[in-house]
Amino acid sequence: MEKYATSSDGQKIHYRESGKGNISIIFVHGWLGNVDWWITQVDYLKNQFNIIQIDLAGHGKSDKSRQNWTSEQYADDIKAVADQIDSQDIILVGHSMSGAYVLDASLKIPAVKALILVDTLKDLDEYFNEEMAEEFLFVHYRNDYKNAVENILPQYLFVESTPGTVKDRLQTEFLQNTPEMAINLLKPLYKRDFRNVAKQIQIPVRAINSDGSPTNTESNRKYFKDFDYINMAGVGHYPMLEKPDEFNIILEDVIKHLI
Repeated sequence: MEKYATSSDGQKIHYRESGKGNISIIFVHGWLGNVDWWITQVDYLKNQFNIIQIDLAGHGKSDKSRQNWTSEQYADDIKAVADQIDSQDIILVGHSMSGAYVLDASLKIPAVKALILVDTLKDLDEYFNEEMAEEFLFVHYRNDYKNAVENILPQYLFVESTPGTVKDRLQTEFLQNTPEMAINLLKPLYKRDFRNVAKQIQIPVRAINSDGSPTNTESNRKYFKDFDYINMAGVGHYPMLEKPDEFNIILEDVIKHLI
């Protein structure tokens, strides 16, 4: 069912609710994503859990008129939806940039019992600040956004076995945004040191990561009280889209070990 909640700054946040069960799984997409990134997960899990898919502000069918883009505001988008569904047992699933934002959101939502990160925050000691983001990312988006999406980003987001249909889909979705909007939506990720947030997380944190880059378990366990992860082989940055069947089995197993 298509629904809307209102974030703390008045932005209308679109979400879908489906399935059944006392435990709610809230899926939050990454940069330039939308609720449809999680369709196969919904179909797989909806008979066991109450499933929520969120469009963060600036994405999908949610409002895009926000003036102050911050991690805290993204967390408020998630909280607005969590408050509206009124569930007492929530697991937040955050992909890519939203891995950071579900950390913030979990501190605002007492009902959150666990976090699942998808190919994100793989080494909390590997800190990428706003100046570095400007030098290595944003300058390319400003100079030639289409070229960046089609020729630069694929080097970091995809692997040889990433299906062409997935690449084409994501690049088409990315190019529906202006360079300015794409930058504004991503900037909050580099304006905050999330290690300080991680230290406050007392609930279990699990990760499902691509083996395309290493996960630093030792580093992450310095900050998270309870952290573990599973690697998926032969996928890039979008395991839920690239190998959905394998991802779903892993995700279900992770959830069942958390509840």
